[in-house]
Amino acid sequence: MNNELIIDSSDSEVVVALLEEKRLVELSKEKNNKDFAVGDIYLGRVRKIIHGLNAAFIDVGYEKDAFLHYLDLGPQINSLVKHTKFVMANKQVKLDSEQFVLEPNIEKTGKISNVLSTNQTILVQIAKEPISTKGPRLSSEISIAGRYLVLVPFSERVSVSQKIKNIEERQRLKQIVSNIKPINFGVIIRTVAENKEVSDIENDLKDLMSKWKECTKRLRNAEPPKKILGELDRTSAILRDHLNSTFNSIYVNDIKLFEEIKLYISTIAPEKVEIVKLFKGKEPIFEYFGVDKQIKHAFGKTVSLKNGAYLIIEHTEAMHVIDVNSGHSTKSDNNQESNAVDTNMEAASEIARQLRLRDMGGIIVVDFIDMTQSANRRLLYEKIKEDMKSDKARHSIIPPSKFGLVQITRQRVRPEMNIDTVEKCPACNGSGEIKSSQIFYYELENKIKFLLREQNEKDLLLTISPYIYSYLTKGIFSIQMKWYFKYKKWIKIRPEYSYHILEYHFYNKTEEIFI
Repeated sequence: MNNELIIDSSDSEVVVALLEEKRLVELSKEKNNKDFAVGDIYLGRVRKIIHGLNAAFIDVGYEKDAFLHYLDLGPQINSLVKHTKFVMANKQVKLDSEQFVLEPNIEKTGKISNVLSTNQTILVQIAKEPISTKGPRLSSEISIAGRYLVLVPFSERVSVSQKIKNIEERQRLKQIVSNIKPINFGVIIRTVAENKEVSDIENDLKDLMSKWKECTKRLRNAEPPKKILGELDRTSAILRDHLNSTFNSIYVNDIKLFEEIKLYISTIAPEKVEIVKLFKGKEPIFEYFGVDKQIKHAFGKTVSLKNGAYLIIEHTEAMHVIDVNSGHSTKSDNNQESNAVDTNMEAASEIARQLRLRDMGGIIVVDFIDMTQSANRRLLYEKIKEDMKSDKARHSIIPPSKFGLVQITRQRVRPEMNIDTVEKCPACNGSGEIKSSQIFYYELENKIKFLLREQNEKDLLLTISPYIYSYLTKGIFSIQMKWYFKYKKWIKIRPEYSYHILEYHFYNKTEEIFI
C-alpha cells in the first residue's frame, strides 16, 4: 500500500491529510494554541464528589470541570495518590525501586467517596477531549504511549496487542519486555513492535522512562490546575501510530515544521528521514495534491459512490445514521438480490472510510439495502470487518439484522471532524425564500424614481442578473420602454452574469456606484 501524509501549516492551525493509494482516509485539524488533548497529564483538584453518579468533577483549568468516573480511577489509584504526595512533599522515593511499595488494588464495585475527597490534588490524564458543552473526560490510570510500547506506572503486568497473532512472536516480545522493564511499571506491547529488534524495544522503553521522570520532576513544585506532561501533537501522534514501510512520502509546506518532523522521525525511524519533503509550490499544498477536491466530495450530507449509489449521513445528539441508497446503480442483467449485494459491498468500504475521515464516534446505525439471503448478510458483515481493520479507534460491529441494519460502536475521544461543503445562498440568505416578483419590481422602480426625480441624475445605468435583464428588456413594449415614457429618460440596463438573481446596482455617468 502506498501511504502519503500531506501537512498544511498556517499561523492558526495545522491540517494533516493521510492518503492511502492517493485516496483521502483521515483528516485532522489542530489549533496551534490547542490545549486539553488526549494523553495530556494534569495535576487537578477535586471540586465535587457526585455520589449518585459515583464520579467526581476535577478542576484541570478548563472552563468546565472535567469528569472522572470511579471505573476510570484504575485499580492502582491509591498507589498513584501515595506517589503524588511523596513527590509533592519532596520525598526522594523512586517508583522504580523496591523502596516504593504498591498499595492494594481498589474494589471494582467500590465508592469514589472512599478514594477521593473534595479539594484533594490528583494526577489525571485526558481520556476524551472537550466535546460540545461537556468538559474533558479523565482517567487516573496513567499511561504514556511510545512507538512500540505503552508504559503503565503502578502496574507489573506485561500484555501484548491482540493484533499480533503469531504465538511465538507474542512470547518473544513478552519475554524481552519482562526482562528489561523496571519494577512497579507495566508495559503494553503495541502491534508495530512485531518482529522488531531488542535494541528498538529497549530504546523505546528508555524514552518512555525519561518522560515519566520528567513528569515526576515537574510535579514537585506544581500547583493545581497545571499541565504536567503534554502528549505529542496530532502530527507526531499520527507519525508515531501510522508510520511504517508503506509510507513513501510526507509533504509539509512549513520550514519549521519540516525540520521538527525530520528530527522526530530520526528518533523513531531513522531509515525514513528521506521521505520528508518540503513543499515549495506556489499554489496551496492541498490543492496541488488534490486533497481539497476530495474533501469537497467526501464531506456533506450526501456522499456519492462510483457505481451511482449514494450515502445519506445524518447526525443526532445520540447517534449517527447512515442510509445506503442504490440511486441509478441498478444493473439490468442482475436480479434485485445481486444488485443489493454489489451496492452494499461498495457502500461498506466508503462507510469505513467515512468513519475514519470524519472521526465519527459513539453509536453509528447503517441502513443497508435489504438482502433476503442470510449468506449475503454474512458476506457484508465480513466485508465491513475487513474494511475497518485499518481503523485505529476501538470499535465493535453487530452483524446485519434481517432488515439490513448494522450497528457500529466506535471510540470517541475528540470532537467529530466537520467541514461545511455548502454555502449560504446570497439571494435568500439561507432561508429558502426570496422576495416576490411584484415586491422586487416596486422596490426597483422606487429607487429609479428617487434617483431621477430627487437626485436629478441625467444618465443612469442599471446592472442586474441576466434573468431579470430579460424580464425588463424583452417584448414589444418592455418595462424599460415604459420607464422611458414615464420618466422621460432612457435607463441603460446591462446584464451581469456573476450576480445572483435579485442582485442589482445603479451607476451614474462616471460609473460611480449608487446602490
